[in-house]
Amino acid sequence: MRKLLLCSAWWLLLCSLVACSPAPTESVLSGNTMGTTYHIKFVNQPGLDEQQLQADIDQALLRVNKLMSTYDPESELSRFNRWQSTEPFPLSQETLMVMREAKRLGELSGGLLDITVGPLVNLWGFGPRARPETIPTQTLIDTTRDQTGLDKLIVEESSARKTQPQLYVDLSTIAKGYGVDVVADLMESRDLSSYLVEIGGEMRLAGHKANGADWRVAIEKPVSGERAVQQIISVGNNGLATSGDYRNYYEEGGVRYSHLIDPTTGYPIQHNLVSVTVVHPSCMTADGLATAISIMGPERGLAFAEKYNLAVMLISREKDGFRAYNSAEFEPYLR
Repeated sequence: MRKLLLCSAWWLLLCSLVACSPAPTESVLSGNTMGTTYHIKFVNQPGLDEQQLQADIDQALLRVNKLMSTYDPESELSRFNRWQSTEPFPLSQETLMVMREAKRLGELSGGLLDITVGPLVNLWGFGPRARPETIPTQTLIDTTRDQTGLDKLIVEESSARKTQPQLYVDLSTIAKGYGVDVVADLMESRDLSSYLVEIGGEMRLAGHKANGADWRVAIEKPVSGERAVQQIISVGNNGLATSGDYRNYYEEGGVRYSHLIDPTTGYPIQHNLVSVTVVHPSCMTADGLATAISIMGPERGLAFAEKYNLAVMLISREKDGFRAYNSAEFEPYLR
């Protein structure tokens, strides 16, 4: 009897403690980084100093910028780009890791993800320079292409070098996703296991919302004149990146010129694939893959996704409107 009373007392105490525990709440942090904005939602922990957390996030993102920005003339990458030599240039392990992943994805995609394609992007008027007054000639395109190529970038253990001194490297197709991963890893290091981290549309998610529901993400309909939802998805513990050309293009002589340049031709893409969303444990990898598949086009892109078991949604512009194509790996995320 005494044992039964003791058990009952412990049970009542446990119930009382649970009843007194505060319900989990969600917090929101936001700021500016990498020429865009970041937004973070997370399930809070008792005693967490949110101001310190945001300060640490800002500092981490500032470091990414100081390493990999092409807009900061004193960044590590800008100094590497000014290095007019074929001798090794010492680089941080962070920058080298991002370069290695960009090269790996470039090789996987048959050269379509090319972080040396900057001169061609500038030539077509999508870089810091103004839009060209006339469409580039084939001779100028060929000459510019000679200045690019992943094979001209050699990434070593503690340095990188160029086989052509004028080679220019731009990590913007993958660095934003890397920034998302940096913030997500920082959240994990603070025992925050339920969060949504977003930088300029690229995301990483983990856990659940404070009410126990899944985090849900809206994939935007690829139209430039309005904001509309194409699909709602829930991706579990994964990164998410979307690439598209429906906001960054111009028209000349009735021809539409996309900011996405095919490194193998030197020309903007001309197919009807307008948006690609990739789900992957690494947002950095998803970011790079989304760009590469966007250049491939719908048929080739879907075949590539199926070949490598990638979770991909492709949206193409067709006669009767937009149509979505999903790889088998993407289907479980649809809601």
